[in-house]
Amino acid sequence: RNYDMIMLTKLNNTKIVLNCAQIESVELIPESKILMTNGKFYIVKEDAEEIIAKTIEYNGKVHGYHFDHSDR
Repeated sequence: RNYDMIMLTKLNNTKIVLNCAQIESVELIPESKILMTNGKFYIVKEDAEEIIAKTIEYNGKVHGYHFDHSDR
C-alpha cells in the first residue's frame, strides 16, 4: 500500500502529516482549508501552490521522477 504523505503546518504551528492522495480539494479562506475524502478538513498555513508543490515533489520521490525547480 502506498501512503502519499506530506508535512504541513496548522495555524498554531503544529506540524501535521497528511495523506495527499486523500485530499479532495483546497479552499482558500485566506488560509488553506484542506477537505479530505472522508469529510474531515484541516486548516493550514501553506498556500495552495505550496501544497501542490509538496504533493508533486513527494510523488516524484516515490516514483523516481526528477523535477527542475529552476523557474521558481
